[in-house]
Amino acid sequence: MRRIVLIATTALAAPAFLASCASKDTAAPATVAEAPPPAPVAPPAPPKPRPQLGSFGFDAAGMDASIAPGNDFYGFANGTWLKNTPIPADKSNYGMFTALDDLSKDRVRGIIEGLKGDPSNKIGMAYASYLDTATVEAKGLAPIQPWLDKVRAIKTKKDYLAMVVEGGKIGVRGPVGGYVGQDDKIPENYILTMGQGGTGMPDRDMYLVDNDKMKKVRAAYVAHLANLLKLAGEKDADKRAAAIMALETKIAKVQWTREDSSDAAKTYNKFTVAQTAKLSSATLDLPAMLKATSPKITEVLINQPTAFKGIAGILDKTPMAVLKDQMLVRSLDGLSNFLPDAVANETFAFFGTMLQGTPQREERWKRGVGFVEGTLGEEVGKEYAARYFPPEYKEKMNELVKNVLDAMGRRIDGLSWMQPQTKERAKAKLKNFTVKVGYPDRWRDYSGLEIKADDLFGNAIRSNQFDYEYELGKLGGPVRRWEWGMLPQTVNAYANFGMMEVVFPAAILQPPFFDPNADPAVNYGGIGAVIGHEISHHFDDQGAKYNEKGELSDWWTPEDVKAFGEATKALVAQYDAYEPLPGEHVKGEFTLGENIGDLAGLTIAYDAYKHSLGGQTAPVIDGYSGDQRFFLGWAQVWRRNYRDANLSGRLLTDPHSPSQYRAWVVRNLDAWYDAFAPEPGQAMFLAPAQRVRIW
Repeated sequence: MRRIVLIATTALAAPAFLASCASKDTAAPATVAEAPPPAPVAPPAPPKPRPQLGSFGFDAAGMDASIAPGNDFYGFANGTWLKNTPIPADKSNYGMFTALDDLSKDRVRGIIEGLKGDPSNKIGMAYASYLDTATVEAKGLAPIQPWLDKVRAIKTKKDYLAMVVEGGKIGVRGPVGGYVGQDDKIPENYILTMGQGGTGMPDRDMYLVDNDKMKKVRAAYVAHLANLLKLAGEKDADKRAAAIMALETKIAKVQWTREDSSDAAKTYNKFTVAQTAKLSSATLDLPAMLKATSPKITEVLINQPTAFKGIAGILDKTPMAVLKDQMLVRSLDGLSNFLPDAVANETFAFFGTMLQGTPQREERWKRGVGFVEGTLGEEVGKEYAARYFPPEYKEKMNELVKNVLDAMGRRIDGLSWMQPQTKERAKAKLKNFTVKVGYPDRWRDYSGLEIKADDLFGNAIRSNQFDYEYELGKLGGPVRRWEWGMLPQTVNAYANFGMMEVVFPAAILQPPFFDPNADPAVNYGGIGAVIGHEISHHFDDQGAKYNEKGELSDWWTPEDVKAFGEATKALVAQYDAYEPLPGEHVKGEFTLGENIGDLAGLTIAYDAYKHSLGGQTAPVIDGYSGDQRFFLGWAQVWRRNYRDANLSGRLLTDPHSPSQYRAWVVRNLDAWYDAFAPEPGQAMFLAPAQRVRIW
């Protein structure tokens, strides 16, 4: 639109000039006393584009003014929206992220359907294969049957190990898993990193916590395993399902907690291939497994060594029949989306409805879009970026990122608890950041991937194998710093410690997070705080362990570590006290990194906003000061309604706090108190000494 306006302005000016020239040909000769011809009249300036939300970028209609900001700022900013917005039947929760994800799916669908008629286009063929339910149902389990037969034919421990390796290539999870990433202590090198596995449910607590809710989950899981065995044509399904459950419960007992598994220092354990023998057993022979995976593997990082040793011992004592049954159900669960609805619906009934509370699956076209994005994501992303992310968005975002980075530098300078030598290194780290906005500068090549319009299951298997080889191909090569970990059409952002980067895909750069026509205060409170969040991740409880080169190292002084630890303990305690469901609390330690990101991100975004005003006072708009609009912008992005089952599961598995408490982080900022004047005794009020200040 901006280009069109500029061109139109030029065109409007031309006729006035031409008319003036024409009058000189026909008018009487001028005399010295004659007044000069009137100057051309400039056309009126085009109206300033309006923000998409409200009068200044905030949806004021979604507020609930009956709620005092000091009692619940989240409810004050979002209460009417929360009351009036139902959760769609195909979702476990609904908020700003999911609304934008729906928009992204609609846009991607338009891109895909424009290509569907081209028989040579892989995107169109992949989508067509997913939508062709008649073919999928007609084939039944025939596409996966050869694999299931190979699982049933396992006789020896060597056979089992070979199938674990083969399963990893096609998307079937085994007793341990792995990925190729940077070596945390040598970030210029790639290395295989391996982590604990062996359980089907998302968290060890689901096997081990003894309360009524978890007992119901376990009973439903055993029933689910039995149903899968029946669908595979197996007999004695109930008894065999119980045996799988018993195996996985033993494995859960030796697994590390999520808190320990999130600790960058504890999980950095390097082994040569030969050294992994001390964590192995005859059934889980890690040296043999690694050699079969790739001859390029000479060293490996094992995140949870004691868990690996425990899992290996458990597998050695487990009858082969039970291990085969577990692999059968893992195969059906893992590949269910590419099989008939009898299997897919069964998997969804447990993981979608039981664990998340979601009543129904997404429409097939939405799942088809997801399949295409998982298969040919960057190929679609290239077109998405071209259509929906204009250059001026990237320019404006880069300006915002620079301003927030500068603000972080000023915060480091002003810290009272950080030692001078640590400050210098922290500022050097800040200067070494790479910022990625919108989309990659270099796109992935999918020319080696075969896609067929009538072979959904085959497309999925070939895609998994293609990605598997792509990842293993990194070993021994230079680090691909051009690579992205998210697609342009993904509504999210991330920080990568080893890469020293912060990344903001195109799809999140739209209202309510970012609107180039919105009031700057709202943009700084929205996307500015998201930028600050990702920057501050590099300085949170784990990111701070990586130095200015992206290396995992001890680069802080003991005094810094002690002061930082005291501040983070206070934040852990603050979030531990939150109880979103009766008897279920936020885990302050588990969510610490994200809570630091919210607190620090909002703090530095506020500083960046105030600095952008150049010493001037922001105007009052619709009765709200600039500072009030800033904090409202922050609260607005966290609007979200949850189903109870989804919220309960997130408290176990999601390192992010529930949305209400992400908005509540404002209670630690003095500026919020000045803006909204909460009073002592109100739920969110903290005395100045109780407010957590880190960055």
